[in-house]
Amino acid sequence: MTHTALARKYRPTRFADLIAQDHVATGLRGAVAKQRVGHAYLLTGPRGVGKTTAARVLAMALNCERRGAADVPEGEPCGSCDACRRIWSGSANLDVVEIDAASNRGVDDARDLRERAMYAASSPDGYKVYIIDEAHMLTREAWNALLKILEEPPPRVVFVFATTEPHKIANTAAPVLSRVQRFDFRRIGPGVILERLRYVTTQEQVPAEDEALQLIARVAAGGMRDALSLLDQAVAFGDGTVTAARVRESLGLIADETYGELLTFVADRRPADVFPFVARLVDAGADLGEFVNGLGDALRALMVRVLGGTPEGVTDSLRTTVDACADRFAAGDVLRMLHLLQEAETGVRRSANARLHVESLLLRFAMLDRTVDLQAVLTALGEPAGQTPAVPEPADEIGSPPPRRARRGEVLRDAVPPPAPPPVRVTAPAPGAARPAGSRPKGDGTPPDTAQLTARWPEVVEAIRARRPLVAAALDHAVPAGIDGTVVALGVAESDVHVEGLERNRAEVEKGLAEVFGTRLSVTYRGAAEPASAAAGPPESKRLDQHSDRGERLKAYRAKDQALDAMADALDLELLD
Repeated sequence: MTHTALARKYRPTRFADLIAQDHVATGLRGAVAKQRVGHAYLLTGPRGVGKTTAARVLAMALNCERRGAADVPEGEPCGSCDACRRIWSGSANLDVVEIDAASNRGVDDARDLRERAMYAASSPDGYKVYIIDEAHMLTREAWNALLKILEEPPPRVVFVFATTEPHKIANTAAPVLSRVQRFDFRRIGPGVILERLRYVTTQEQVPAEDEALQLIARVAAGGMRDALSLLDQAVAFGDGTVTAARVRESLGLIADETYGELLTFVADRRPADVFPFVARLVDAGADLGEFVNGLGDALRALMVRVLGGTPEGVTDSLRTTVDACADRFAAGDVLRMLHLLQEAETGVRRSANARLHVESLLLRFAMLDRTVDLQAVLTALGEPAGQTPAVPEPADEIGSPPPRRARRGEVLRDAVPPPAPPPVRVTAPAPGAARPAGSRPKGDGTPPDTAQLTARWPEVVEAIRARRPLVAAALDHAVPAGIDGTVVALGVAESDVHVEGLERNRAEVEKGLAEVFGTRLSVTYRGAAEPASAAAGPPESKRLDQHSDRGERLKAYRAKDQALDAMADALDLELLD
């Protein structure tokens, strides 16, 4: 006995049967009923959602021998006459021609199609319908050959172009788009696919678990044809009831319990469990790309659950797993995990060493509690003067707020010992400390001498910190080097990067000096003097190695971004390359 594939057997034969494409069905059915059929249509959308099926139904409706009969809905084909059966089965038909543009894409093929279209239909009331599938594969020359006939077509000739990539047609033959009527097909939701699968298993008398059908609906990714093909595969895989375990085995899916184990050791902050976990996946022959797909579904369901919602379109076992773990995660952590997953997904799919990418991803999941985000640090630096910037510490439990990734990534705490403090750093006196000798009250109006400038320099820094915390952080590397009349010379320690940053904010520094001393002072900068030991002889040549090369790259990054440089020095943070 010959078996007909479920995807073909349950293919719609009327516009009304098109699933989740009511906007397309209504438009095409109305055009047939009102005799306002266009000469060219472009049907676009993902694979397996009904584009070619709709084209065939349109051809049937235009050539149906019983069109207009009392028992045939207006604008629909009867589906039972000889013309409808031949069109539907794909048998040889003079009036309906299907062409695969992937293998007939050249200019000669287009010219042949143009010449054939000049002949009239075989019946006086019929239409010649040309269905060109994978239309985006046509060459620019082929489109140019068709352009004239699309603009001035023969009577009762209809072209239907179907494609999954309409943007390629727009790039190759943009004038064509103005000569066709376009219908965009939508992806079919998992719930709609699930209902259709239940209907098919009932008609076929195939017992199936609802969880198994949910899995198929999720894997189908919005394509009804794919869902029916996967169901066919699962039914043929074994005897008896179609179970979720059989579907996972036949399709190579990862068990939901595996994701539950992953979420558990991530919540417990056990990075050492990552390597044996991935090793078991590899030993079991799991597709790591499919694992990442399922992980995305699990994290999305977890996010919905953490925010108080109910995940839709997931299996009962995955919903149970998510419910058990939801209380151990904060929404911010799940959001960061989704962010990391999106960044790693391309590497997992394209790299020759997908295992390394997956292990790195899961390690970052399990070590979320050891990171501090640059954006949170910069926000903390903007607190009012007189308050110590509250640099966020890693949480003891997963539940830290969701930070945003900075330009070069995250800052890891305790990754290496903190660097030594800068050679010269002047800090503000403690509240209530005695005023240094020789200082005078603010607003005096007299230019200070070098001793007074040095004594009250912390007040200048604090005055600027109230308005511009990052500028004040850069000033922590500067010390007064002298004053000539109203020109203050500042020596800047460590590198010329600070000089460049302070040059751009000269007005802020001069404003701070005016607030403290009550008179207008200008500022000039120079790098700090070399230490005495440097004059003893030429510096020892540095050996170029990986560590020094990395140091040079980090120095270049800091030179490009004043805020990053000042913050890293002010808080003694270690930057990751």
